[in-house]
Amino acid sequence: MNAIDSKEVISTLNDLIETSKDGEEGFRTCAEDIKRPELKSLFSERAAECAKAAQELQAIVIRLGGDPEDSTSVSGDLHRRWVDLKSLITGKDDEAILNECERGEDVAKKSYRKALDKALPEDIRQVVQRQYDGVLRNHDQVKMLRDAERARS
Repeated sequence: MNAIDSKEVISTLNDLIETSKDGEEGFRTCAEDIKRPELKSLFSERAAECAKAAQELQAIVIRLGGDPEDSTSVSGDLHRRWVDLKSLITGKDDEAILNECERGEDVAKKSYRKALDKALPEDIRQVVQRQYDGVLRNHDQVKMLRDAERARS
């Protein structure tokens, strides 16, 4: 697999920055809406981790001479609008909020897998892989919490 050019690396990283920003916003929204205090703090931590991931990727884009993304994606904005609309209708119980968090993490998993399918330079691939491992941990934890919440109701 031939290494991709720096423009494509920058474009790939900017997609992941958007994904991280979406995650940050999504977890922050979940933290605001969820009722259980231990989940509020967990989601606040996750939002901070997503912000840190975005900053790390932005620094790499700058190092490569690119213009780093600094906003969420259109699909992320649309996803949040849908969550807001849904919450007006359903009253947002904790299980519904956890379902939305898991859906957001599914999107992040796809974005990172797509990036890792490319021939990224090794040093950048290591950063992306480490962040992807974090996304997988987040997804599995949210899924476990959602399943536990489902069992409570």
